[in-house]
Amino acid sequence: MRIGFFVWEYPPALVGGLGTYADYITREFVSMGNDVTVFTLNPGNLKTREIVKGVEVHRPLVADASNVFPMFVIDDLKKWGTNIRMFNDIFIYNILSASKFINSMLKKEGLNYDIVCVHDWLSSISGLMVKNETKTPVVFHVHSTEWGRAGGPGSEVVSHLEWATSQRVDKIVTVSHAMQEDLVRHGWPKSKITVVWNGVDPNCYDQKNCRSEDVEAIRKKYGIKPEEKMILFLGRLTWVKGVTNLVQAMPMVLEEYPDTKLVILGKGEQQNDVIDAASRLGIIEKVICRFEFVPERERILHYAAADVCIFPSVYEPFGIVSLEAMAMGKPIIVGAQGVVGFREQVIPFGPDQSGVHVNGGSPADIAWGIKETLCDPDRAKKWGQNGRKRVLQYFTWREAAKQTLQAYETLQHPQEQVEYRIVDMVEKLSTK
Repeated sequence: MRIGFFVWEYPPALVGGLGTYADYITREFVSMGNDVTVFTLNPGNLKTREIVKGVEVHRPLVADASNVFPMFVIDDLKKWGTNIRMFNDIFIYNILSASKFINSMLKKEGLNYDIVCVHDWLSSISGLMVKNETKTPVVFHVHSTEWGRAGGPGSEVVSHLEWATSQRVDKIVTVSHAMQEDLVRHGWPKSKITVVWNGVDPNCYDQKNCRSEDVEAIRKKYGIKPEEKMILFLGRLTWVKGVTNLVQAMPMVLEEYPDTKLVILGKGEQQNDVIDAASRLGIIEKVICRFEFVPERERILHYAAADVCIFPSVYEPFGIVSLEAMAMGKPIIVGAQGVVGFREQVIPFGPDQSGVHVNGGSPADIAWGIKETLCDPDRAKKWGQNGRKRVLQYFTWREAAKQTLQAYETLQHPQEQVEYRIVDMVEKLSTK
């Protein structure tokens, strides 16, 4: 299969989980015998066309038109302020990428693509353009939504792009059943939606590959003694991740387990909130913050050094960090209320238990989850072992790629197109 792959972030320009996903899944596609052409944003210092680990990557250079948009766009976009430059880059990246794909790759070079996939609203304009100009099936991968990220309506422009793309594309692939349910609640066509879980590389994320001296060096770096417990949070410091609630939970944990330290690794708009909360609660010496993006190899060592990993998100359609921690054999605590895919990854009870589910919006419940994990180290170790087994069974990138390709292949059969359109019609009629 020849796949056109439009994604806003791609190595080495990584921002978050979407870039990690794109990196691994495209390489897996290639290893399975497929041709993949990626179109992604160029921060200005990368090649505009190259082959990276078997993947053809195009990065068009953008130009600044941010002072032009307010002249003709709707009021919503004018509210972006300095963030209008981000919209500028996304918009121009989409226009240049889709134009190059349509006019150069398809028309000039005469290449035939079986599928075009676009990822989130960040590449949705490309998907709409491809639908306008070609008959190539387009798949919309939805990793998150504007209403979920914003905790409300959010940007009118972004929401409209998400909705318009959902209506025009041939198939929607999303990352969890929790996310699928949320999309359907918001009126998206259920018959188009397929769920495919993300994955992790269990060979890369393996405690056995970490040297004990390197792991010990991480703990010493943060002043964590051998008898102390290290709780690790890793992720963007934004409200949906529940990080300030985690800090507020720590005094309740420290009452029973005083030899515990929380390491927060990541950056985001809540950096000052985290510091302020720790200072106000008088636990600043127990909360160690490192506000930066850490390379993968060092992140792996942080997982290896941790006794417990915690991700108390209140909105997390999937969340790869939990898989990374599970692959490292760590007991984990995850937010599991609301649109949170963690609850599909982590088994919270029974013989296969791999961690604890908590309400990420409640510091008291987060504290309970941490204490429940710390109270029995042998049991927690067993949870970690179960977690790695679960990753090996369900959450490898090979399995994710296989299921994604199966979803793509259904678009090679027109009969299925007819069937899901009929289902859509029946659903609409039944609601009248």
